[in-house]
Amino acid sequence: MKTLPAFFQRAGRRPLLALVAALCSAGPPAALGFTVDITPGSRALFLQVGAGTVTGGNFNSGGTPGSNTTVNSASVTVPSAQIGSGAGQTMTTDSTLTASAWDGRAFCTSPASTGQVYVGGFFRRPGNGSGGSDAMLSVSTPAALINADGATLAFSNVAWTSSGNGDSTPTLPSGAFTGGAQTLLTVTRNTWFESCLAFRYLNTQLVPAGTFTGRATFTLSTP
Repeated sequence: MKTLPAFFQRAGRRPLLALVAALCSAGPPAALGFTVDITPGSRALFLQVGAGTVTGGNFNSGGTPGSNTTVNSASVTVPSAQIGSGAGQTMTTDSTLTASAWDGRAFCTSPASTGQVYVGGFFRRPGNGSGGSDAMLSVSTPAALINADGATLAFSNVAWTSSGNGDSTPTLPSGAFTGGAQTLLTVTRNTWFESCLAFRYLNTQLVPAGTFTGRATFTLSTP
């Protein structure tokens, strides 16, 4: 397998989020997104989850994607009276990205307050059309988030709603983590995709007080 510079790898894996549910003791809209054809060129993959790096302008004006090692987080603090009640809780995030890496327009909405995390990228290979191998976007999580005492919280308690300002073309579907590997999207060659994922805690499990953490890893790969 030939290794390409920075994020341009045939099979790349990127840690996305440190997901946190802080539980205190006593004392959906339709999936939206954006896809667009890109100019065919050398074989390459690019995946951005949350913070990213594109130098020399936006990608559609000749910008060059690069490596960014930041791992953003999404978190929520559940009031003690609500723990395990089934009342969903909106998560917030430390990601500050709102602009599309494709053209720089405002794409995500107030990520700090809504928990929206930008996910975008492309699969490029020589030639035109949809023939040949496609790329696959997937996510992998452990079965559970864990606190300092070893108590567990099923990862399936974390879900997301997919959206994007001004777009009506379905891209990443809304869903929930399953605890394990799951396929999110087939990426046709020579296309750019992007969506904003707003995370929420479903709050269906009664667990002891504490801070539960876990990590979701997004991967864009092709044969």
